[in-house]
Amino acid sequence: MQFTAKQISEFLDGAIEGDATVKVGELSKIEDGSEGSLCFLSNPKYESFLYTTKASVVIVSTDFVPSQPVNCTLIKVKDPYSAFSILLEKYNEALNHDKAQTGISEQCVIHPSAKIGKNVFIGAFCNIEENVEIGDNCRIYTQVYIGADTKIGSGCTFYPGVKIYNRTKLGNNITIHSNAVIGSDGFGFAPQPDGTYNKIAQIGNVVVEDDVEIGANTTIDRATMGSTFIRKGAKLDNLIQIAHNVDVGAHAVVAAQSGISGSTKLGDNSVIGGQVGIAGHLNLGKGTQIGAQAGINFNTEDNKQWHGSPAQPLKEWMRSTVIFKKLPEVDKRIRVLEAKIQELTAIIEQIGTIQK
Repeated sequence: MQFTAKQISEFLDGAIEGDATVKVGELSKIEDGSEGSLCFLSNPKYESFLYTTKASVVIVSTDFVPSQPVNCTLIKVKDPYSAFSILLEKYNEALNHDKAQTGISEQCVIHPSAKIGKNVFIGAFCNIEENVEIGDNCRIYTQVYIGADTKIGSGCTFYPGVKIYNRTKLGNNITIHSNAVIGSDGFGFAPQPDGTYNKIAQIGNVVVEDDVEIGANTTIDRATMGSTFIRKGAKLDNLIQIAHNVDVGAHAVVAAQSGISGSTKLGDNSVIGGQVGIAGHLNLGKGTQIGAQAGINFNTEDNKQWHGSPAQPLKEWMRSTVIFKKLPEVDKRIRVLEAKIQELTAIIEQIGTIQK
């Protein structure tokens, strides 16, 4: 399927510079662009590719001014990255439209008490337990397990191997990727006098609100009591651990291999980098930003940036990294000074001996 630059610009409410009739049929990165492809330029460090790309159409910012002649058609929009993400979504829908599966496989097991909405796809070897409710237009791929009394809204997609424990509550338009586990036991054990541990029953659940996306192999523990919350619009990457009674705020973003310990509250619109470790029973303010591999063991205020382990405010961390880089040089200088001090001390001692 092909579209002209004019059609795309009208869809994105953009302005054209160049041939409005040129056609494109695929999307690509600007450095890999070929004739008939469309790409975007958002990061200035990739500008050089604009002058060498063979792409037919490139989406750029409304205030972008080329420093050299360009051979492609430009579509100017307010936010190139967002505009291109919209096109990616539409392109993905078109690619998968003809492959869309429908109906309920005969090779799945559904309890008679379960309620299934309209236009729901359930793949082979799924297991849906008693009193489960699944809303309209959901897509549940092969080998998904949904535990008893779980409630699922409309428009959800669960990819192969997803496991959802009993009494989980999921809203609308939720995407959960392969092998994620929602509602597993929280990590609760009581130490005993003899050095052993007794397991503390985890009787709560997990509540996932609308428009959340959860990455592959991510685990979200159910609450000891009450609920673990993933609020509206939150985005969780692959390989994340969310512990019991955690509250992930609305539209928060958490990158891969991060872990949030029990009963911590992550503020709305927070951004957490990869491999971040967050201790338990903390309150992190709205708009908190934490750099990759940082360690957080204290409460934070709204709209603050933190880096390092233990974490520091961004400006302090940047100053510290400058010092870290100079440590080998400083160590060398200290050793030289120590040697000179020893020499001077020896001379002084010799002088003192002679005077005596």
